[in-house]
Amino acid sequence: MGVNEMKKMKFFTCIGRGHGAPCLPAGREDWERLRREPWLAEMCARIEKGQEELKHRLPVWTPSCAEFKDNHRAAADALKPLPRLMMDFDEKGHTDEIVEKLKNGRIEELKFLLPSGLEVLLIEESVRRGTHVLVELPAGMSADEAQQAMKEATGFEPDVKVKGYDRCIYMVPESHTRYVSERLFEATGIVTSSGDTQGADPLCSAGLEQQGQTPCVTESKYPSEFKGIAYTSIIAEYWQRMGGEPTEGERNDKLHQLAANLRAICDNSEEWLLEVMPRFGLGEQEMRQIVHSACKEPTKGSKLMKQIVSALEIGIPSEEIEDAEAVAAETGVKVNVKALPMGLKESLVGVPVSMHMPVLCGVLPIAAAYADQVEVEYCDGNRQHLGLMSIIRGEQASNKSVVKNAVDIWKRQFDEEDSLARKREEEWKERKKGRKANEKAPEDPHVLIRMVPVTVSCSTLLKRFKNAQGHTLYSFGEELDTLRKTNGAGSWSSKYDIYRLSFDKGEWGQDYNSDAAESGVVKVAYNWTLLGTNGAMRKCFKQDNIENGLSSRILVAEMPDASFSKMPKFGRRSAEDEARIQEAVTRLRSFSGLVDTPRLRKAIEQWVEEKRVEAAKDIDHVKDTYRKRAAVIGFRCGVIFHLLSGCSKESKACLDFALMMADYCLMQQIKTFGEALQSQYVEASDDCQRYGANHSVFDQLAPTFTIDDLRALKRGYCSETAMRMIISRWMRDGWITKTDRHHWSKVKVND
Repeated sequence: MGVNEMKKMKFFTCIGRGHGAPCLPAGREDWERLRREPWLAEMCARIEKGQEELKHRLPVWTPSCAEFKDNHRAAADALKPLPRLMMDFDEKGHTDEIVEKLKNGRIEELKFLLPSGLEVLLIEESVRRGTHVLVELPAGMSADEAQQAMKEATGFEPDVKVKGYDRCIYMVPESHTRYVSERLFEATGIVTSSGDTQGADPLCSAGLEQQGQTPCVTESKYPSEFKGIAYTSIIAEYWQRMGGEPTEGERNDKLHQLAANLRAICDNSEEWLLEVMPRFGLGEQEMRQIVHSACKEPTKGSKLMKQIVSALEIGIPSEEIEDAEAVAAETGVKVNVKALPMGLKESLVGVPVSMHMPVLCGVLPIAAAYADQVEVEYCDGNRQHLGLMSIIRGEQASNKSVVKNAVDIWKRQFDEEDSLARKREEEWKERKKGRKANEKAPEDPHVLIRMVPVTVSCSTLLKRFKNAQGHTLYSFGEELDTLRKTNGAGSWSSKYDIYRLSFDKGEWGQDYNSDAAESGVVKVAYNWTLLGTNGAMRKCFKQDNIENGLSSRILVAEMPDASFSKMPKFGRRSAEDEARIQEAVTRLRSFSGLVDTPRLRKAIEQWVEEKRVEAAKDIDHVKDTYRKRAAVIGFRCGVIFHLLSGCSKESKACLDFALMMADYCLMQQIKTFGEALQSQYVEASDDCQRYGANHSVFDQLAPTFTIDDLRALKRGYCSETAMRMIISRWMRDGWITKTDRHHWSKVKVND
């Protein structure tokens, strides 16, 4: 058969999902064109990076059969089975080695023959970099014998599971192909399932035709996704939780259970279910009976499906979903891992969900330090730099090192550059020390060193600021208590001022007559991340320190309580994950000048106003104090998200992230420092109660009230002057009106 005749051959293509989908013929050109599609290469790259759920959406083809009865792909309906066997080598990265070993066979014309008589038709890398070798068996050779012959020829053992003639193989891009025989196209079957085609059906993209029409002529009436998640991914997660796909003897029962659960997100529609349900070889009538029976059961909804969708939405592995729900209930926030931009997403790889917020809070200050040439306009019209300081607190052995591991990857570029600068500085010190008495001292190199230890002296820190060339310095400290001890003898107050001023790039300096001490005045740009125990936090942040305002400038994160808990399981970041973090660092360093974020400004402005209303209704001075800078911190975190996302405008995910960080920051500040700050406003310890939003002081007042009513609720909490000021603000905001000299009436409540 000539090449031109081969090109005219039609192969069988299956559309739809799962076993038993209808088959349609497709040609060699279609098969080759599909493997050249850019979206296919992109999908495989995404799967390789960990998006396993996409694998079930790849196109597939059947190399061992050319035709099925009634175009129904099932082993029992194979009409033209071929003496071909696809060998699977699951061990990754050995494809080229296998090719070299197979070349010990001989190639005659269009034939690639092995001594055993096996003819090689195709060699390719699988989606996850294993190896596929398709062979044609000589007469009389069994599949087991063929596998043994292949093991002898390559030194690698193929997967011993032999599937039926309806076996599908995931399609891979042309770049994965190592060898293709012309004889592959003499008789085969190509089966394509619904793939992620960036908006186009792969069948239509490949231009498949039958009798002048594409196989995609009947467009589905139903969505293929629920909340942006493909039903194939939801079903794959379902099988994983239920112990795997059904075997032949349990197909009907397990498919019935799946349909009963799946109907909750298919609008209880039988037709919709029939479209998305896998079939595993069952016929149309049998599937209709299963679906109809499942839909007749009383509607209870499906808690399992809600959990699956929630897990897939935020990118949490199925075994961690209960942990995620517990963390969300405790902290009030849920990190949407899938929505995170590069750098932040990879920082959470291998991190238990209960530690997501501490890790994010740990890496955001160094991310902001890299973006130190950026200016942003805040809601009040002032321009700011991205100053962030975070403390990760937790008891001993609470796995705070998970934060250090992430920060270590982020600071690599700082470390590499600083090592060269420190070497120059050391050489200068050696020359200065070794010079002769009458010899002029070498000139100070004024090197830029951006990573400084948290225990750095004020004098050395001033020198680093003077040589900073407009850049932000950064420190990481593993023990907050070490910092506290080294800042003794009155030094703590000076370092404390530096930290406080760094939030808004304030001026700081010192002046000495001695040449041995550094003097000068500088703009302070200094971000840091500290780890510490709760005891060290209490010692560092006593009442006098909290009053000065540093506590409101710190992003605090709390490690999960490890008391009597099981050992957490950590994963590993791949080299690609680490490379993505370095790519994120490079992106942040590339930005300079004013970055305008109007949508983010508006979202934060609304948030801080909502918290003002809550604080005013409660007369909660603590919340009123911390809400303002929590909003600034959330805003700056949102700017980092925006820069890393590469979007021209702030996305909804960016706004959600900023508000989540503001909420978490405010909650943690109140939890950590609130009691000490509130003690300024109370006269006795039993007056320290703070009302929640649902039981605010304003809500507890009668529709018409007097100042005595307010006084009774506050029980000495506020002075007379403070209470009259609150009433004045309520009137200004339109919440109350004055009815007579001693009475006020509620008019409006802004929730």
